[in-house]
Amino acid sequence: MTVATGSPAVAVTGRDGGGAGPSGADADRLHVRPRRRPRVQAGWLFAAPSLAIILVFIVYPITQSLWYSLHEWRIGAAKQEFVGLDNYARLLGDERFWGALRITVVFAVVSVVLQMLLGYAAAAALLRDSRLTRFVRSVFFFPTIVSLATIGLVWRFLLDPNIGLLGGLTESLFGAPVPWLQDPALALPTVIFVSVWKNVGFTMVILLAGLKGVPVHLYEAARMDGARGRQLTWHVTLPSIRPTLLFTTMILTINSLQVFDLVYVMTNGGPVFSTDTLVTMMFREGFANFDIGYASAIAWIVFLIILGLSALQLRLFRYRDVD
Repeated sequence: MTVATGSPAVAVTGRDGGGAGPSGADADRLHVRPRRRPRVQAGWLFAAPSLAIILVFIVYPITQSLWYSLHEWRIGAAKQEFVGLDNYARLLGDERFWGALRITVVFAVVSVVLQMLLGYAAAAALLRDSRLTRFVRSVFFFPTIVSLATIGLVWRFLLDPNIGLLGGLTESLFGAPVPWLQDPALALPTVIFVSVWKNVGFTMVILLAGLKGVPVHLYEAARMDGARGRQLTWHVTLPSIRPTLLFTTMILTINSLQVFDLVYVMTNGGPVFSTDTLVTMMFREGFANFDIGYASAIAWIVFLIILGLSALQLRLFRYRDVD
């Protein structure tokens, strides 16, 4: 059909035919869509500074330490020789490594168990809100915010057999001061006690939050079924706070396996290596003996132990909707 306007007539072809339509090339040209320029997601731009910090200060040092562990890397040496897995084989024959591993495991197991038991007992006892319970919670939590180095120094002076307050008390009670940090049989239990004393407040606060999140109707239903006392704890409370128990146990285990500040300040691994942990041994090999390759191998052993125990804890405390 022909549409007449003020300008010369223009021929428009409709579906019913009448006139020649555009050629195939012209039709393709008419339907070509402009290319979209690739856009950078805004989220990556916001995350870029954090990712850069992680790459520079976490990923790069980790990969570099793995590279060091495969070399006989000594500070100041003219040549850093590639030795493969010799540093790891050297660990297997090092009695001090096995002693440090045993002490680290004992420290982690005893301290984590005591912190979980005492933290849960304190959280259950201070569950109800009142002025007294809020004050006691603050007292328990206060050591948590103090650095481990400060705590270690304070307890080191308190336990000193000559000038310490507890040294004077034990001398008045037993006739002679007790060498808490100088006796190889007492040094490790003493350091464990200080670690538990410092961190039990953290455990209490986390478990207290978990206990407050347990629905009240679960207790009511269990009481209607005849559950009382320990039955409520085993069948209602503990299953309900399983994710909280998992988080707390993992954090305490990782911190215990990496303990350094407290041991270094209080005993420096002594006496006679009775408190020498894997991390204090790694520090001594790397920054006292300048054997960076051997120290890096110890660091990777600690990493693998933490990774394995974390995977085991995730499996033991796994939470499913059907529970």
